[in-house]
Order: sequence, then C-alpha cells, then structure tokens
Amino acid sequence: MDELVCGVDEAGRGPIAGPVAAAAVILPPDFPIDVLADSKALSPSRRRRAATLIRERAVACAVGWATHDEIDALNIHRATLLAMGRAVEALPVKPDRILVDGLYCPATGIPSVAIVKGDATVPQIMAASIIAKTSRDAWMERYAEIEPSYGYERHKGYPTAEHRAIVRRLGPSRIQRRSFRVSPPS
Repeated sequence: MDELVCGVDEAGRGPIAGPVAAAAVILPPDFPIDVLADSKALSPSRRRRAATLIRERAVACAVGWATHDEIDALNIHRATLLAMGRAVEALPVKPDRILVDGLYCPATGIPSVAIVKGDATVPQIMAASIIAKTSRDAWMERYAEIEPSYGYERHKGYPTAEHRAIVRRLGPSRIQRRSFRVSPPS
C-alpha cells in the first residue's frame, strides 16, 4: 500500500479581518498535477476549477479554521497552527506523513516536515493551498452579505487601501482582527 502523504497549507495570515483557513489534502498517485500551483499564482477561475477537481479526486480533503477572536487571543502564528491541526484532525483518513508549507508544523502526533515554499513545489501542499484559499475566499464572500458596506467580496479582508479607508470611515466590522493595525505606520 502506498504511503498516505498529506499536504497542509493556510490562507488568511495577512488579512486584518476574518478567519484563517487551513487545508489538509491527501492526493491519489494518479492525480493530474499539471492543474496544481501555488494558489496565489492561479487566477480565481483556475483556482476554483482546480479546487473542484481536488475535492472530487482527493483520497481525503478537510479544512480547519481559526476565528478572528482566536487570532486576537492567540496571535496569528498560533491560530494558524491551530487551524492546521483542526484540518488534519478533520480528515476521514489518517495520513502516514504530513508536509506543511512554511517553517512550522502543527502538533498532530503524525510525522511532519515543514517545507519553505512548499506551496510552489510539492503537489500535496499546492492542493492544500488551493483548497485553503478558495474556502477562505468563499467564506469572506458569504460574510460580505452580512456586512455589505465593508466590501469583503472584493478584498477578502486583506489590508488594501479600500479596506483601510472603509474601516477608518465606518469603524471595525464584527470580524475585524483587533490585534492587527488598520492604518499603516507613519
């Protein structure tokens, strides 16, 4: 039996609003890796098509979350590791090994390796990157219907000039990360 290798990556470390999402993905050996890339390198439509294929063909796929309140309470690093651990725990199949994008691995009790820029080189991590990004973007788009004045469907909570201006004008939304600076330093 082939070793079950799980890729793990996150989306949402940089925004000043909303949750951080992490995905854990185990791909089958025959997965068409030509559809994969770092999620940031794909157009939104290619990301969505790849995410659909990943969800249809993956051996296992799960998403874990850490809320804006957890980010404020723990800090973004620890909240990201929490979301990653939740994604791995949610897998219906236990992997033999975990490959994580970045410098740190969540505590899962499963042998894990952190790989810097793994989201650009390791197919399982690329798949996790795509699932995390499309899941978080969809969450932010749905939330935009609750607080439409903040434009979350456009900037997804990232600290764009538009987002910063809206927060200065309206005050923080209910999902604003209070521990993150809204205005850039002078």
